[in-house]
Amino acid sequence: MVTLVSGEPGQDDVIRARAAVAAVVDPEMPMLTLDDLGVIRSVDVDGDAVTVTITPTYSGCPAIEEMRADVRTTLARAGFGRVEVRTVFSPPWSTDWISDDGRHKLAEAGIAPPGRVGAAPTGPIPLTLVAPPSAVRCPQCGASSTEELSRFGPTACTALRRCPSCREPFEHMKEI
Repeated sequence: MVTLVSGEPGQDDVIRARAAVAAVVDPEMPMLTLDDLGVIRSVDVDGDAVTVTITPTYSGCPAIEEMRADVRTTLARAGFGRVEVRTVFSPPWSTDWISDDGRHKLAEAGIAPPGRVGAAPTGPIPLTLVAPPSAVRCPQCGASSTEELSRFGPTACTALRRCPSCREPFEHMKEI
């Protein structure tokens, strides 16, 4: 999402700023950009000043400072003199914000992409004590029946799974 603010900068500046930010790689999952993850909420350009608004994948994300620094560095290299990176937590990030291209990149890297969560329900939220079973396809062979080895993988966003068909272990990005 690109927003033009006071001063109506040239369209070239907006396109250049948005393209630069869209190319910033996620520090924890380098096969994805922050744009693939849906972390980039807006890019506002006012002259040589750029304000980028991001929503991290969760409030305790250990990579948030690295993301901010990478956005600042990338925009400075693109010729923007003043860069501000704002972090917002509302609405909270959801795996539904991952682009189709990002989901494809995860699968190509051997990580099962998350399923779609859908819109949050309104009204009372039902309490369940057991997580619903998750059907996760194997990113290697496509088998529909896989098993969870560990709820936590190398990052807090992933779980470790194994495919009984091809016997390959893989990561699964959890739905949020």
